[in-house]
Amino acid sequence: MAGCWFYILRCADGSYYVGTSRSDDLETRISQHDQGTFGGYTANRRPVALVYSAHFNQITDAIAYERQIKGWSRAKKEALIRGDFEALQQLAQSHRGGSQRDV
Repeated sequence: MAGCWFYILRCADGSYYVGTSRSDDLETRISQHDQGTFGGYTANRRPVALVYSAHFNQITDAIAYERQIKGWSRAKKEALIRGDFEALQQLAQSHRGGSQRDV
């Protein structure tokens, strides 16, 4: 499948890593993170597990999605991972209203 990927990894410490890959081979990219190939954030938080991915035809769309989700609270990321779009909508509304702090 041509294109690129947006993905979320759950790290061994329970944190989330959000990334994109130009590669059409997502499994290889995740394996590289799990082996510490890239250094950086995931290298010291292994093992990692893929918990969410979305395919895009254009890398620019994947990068825009990555930037948006990096700014989300942990609760919103977890709602996305669960596929709980009702909770996502509620979290977005409560954030706009100022009643919820991002954690």
